Amino acid sequence: MNGGIGSVAAPAGLVLGAGAALGGIVYLVRRRRVSPAERERKRRQLVNARGRMTGGSVVDVRGDELFYSYTVRGAQYAAAQDLSGIRGRLPADFTALLGPATVKYDPANPANSILWCEEWSGLGECGTGSGGEGGPE
Repeated sequence: MNGGIGSVAAPAGLVLGAGAALGGIVYLVRRRRVSPAERERKRRQLVNARGRMTGGSVVDVRGDELFYSYTVRGAQYAAAQDLSGIRGRLPADFTALLGPATVKYDPANPANSILWCEEWSGLGECGTGSGGEGGPE
């Protein structure tokens, strides 16, 4: 009879241990999940660090998004960037940003581009610093 109890306890222990291991894995995966805002901030920093600059143009404003276009090696690109995070550092009327701008793009993927990041601005003298080499004021 004693052998029957031990054989039931062993599989129960394995199931309990496997459940604890699975729970630990789920906890680690969820704990390390990066928020969309943090992922976007990291993308901007990466483009700023290794990006190249080119002339572009802000062509439209919708809400807190600026739509812009630029050309790299003869290919035309159109993109948008949400600037809601720096709304207080920009003119109250975003339409003042329409026109020429400096765009930074990833040379390995020219479609990956920015008009602004925490260390750089291509929006000119509009409250975010100078275009080109400058940073936020």
